[in-house]
Amino acid sequence: MKLSFGVVAGAGALVALVVAYRRQRVDEDGALREATRLHTERFTTAASQLGSESAAVRLGGVHALAGLADDAPTRNLRQTCIDVLCAYLRLPYTAEADLPAGDTEARHTYLALRVVRHTVIRLTRDHLRLPPDHPYSWQDHHLDFTGVTFDGGDFTGAHFSGTRVDFTDAKFSGGTIDFTHARFSSTRVDFTGVEFSGYVLFTGAEFSSHRVHFTGAQLSSGMVHFGGARFSDGTVDFARAAFSGSRVGFEEAHFSGGTVRFGAARFTGGTVDFGAAEFSGSRVDFGIADFSGSTVDFTRVTGTAPTGLLPPGEAPVPTGLLLPSAWSS
Repeated sequence: MKLSFGVVAGAGALVALVVAYRRQRVDEDGALREATRLHTERFTTAASQLGSESAAVRLGGVHALAGLADDAPTRNLRQTCIDVLCAYLRLPYTAEADLPAGDTEARHTYLALRVVRHTVIRLTRDHLRLPPDHPYSWQDHHLDFTGVTFDGGDFTGAHFSGTRVDFTDAKFSGGTIDFTHARFSSTRVDFTGVEFSGYVLFTGAEFSSHRVHFTGAQLSSGMVHFGGARFSDGTVDFARAAFSGSRVGFEEAHFSGGTVRFGAARFTGGTVDFGAAEFSGSRVDFGIADFSGSTVDFTRVTGTAPTGLLPPGEAPVPTGLLLPSAWSS
């Protein structure tokens, strides 16, 4: 009888536990549905503000969407908020250099919209600075900046660690776009086809992603600075990039791991300076690069010569390609 009572009591406790668990699951599912419903209502209001004619209302919508991303009950809903903010940057946008001369009203409209766009960039940067385990961090989320016109913006210290960060065909066309001390450790970071004609800083940036593509990038004016950058893992690809007028600086950059490719890159104008760069562990490849107009200066670098840089046999060094004596002897 004692055994029977014990079995019955145990079974009763088990049933009570199952019922309590199911009730908890029902309550949790109901709470999630309610949180999702409220989130959707707020999202609809915030997203509609981005279409307002008033820059102030758009600015309110940007802050509301960033706040909604922080409060999102699921990862997918947070990604949706991020997607809308990125999509706003992808909307057609006239940079200052393209404004009609003397059109005061157009300039005022441009300046107001620029504040809104730079706020999106700043809020994105702030969330990418947070550690990945922070409840408001946007690390490990997809960022789609394809075709965006950047006429300034501050990404200093941001950590791009999502599955993909996409700047394909973006235009860096004015002001200062600052990636100083940014870290690129995503599965893929894509600057394919980017046009650099402004002042872009990658000073002290760390490249350790599986792949970072500058493939086909156009560096035609302005300045792009990789001074002190660290290339330590993965592959950074400048294949078919066109250096045709910018001043590009790799001063004191450290090539200590992974692969950096300049295969079929064209150096036809401007200056590319590798002053005091250190080639100590990366596989750096300049195979079939075209040196026909730029000044490309390696004279103060340390380490071994990159693959494909030295002319074969007795062929002369191209004019403008400046090598340390240790490499050419």
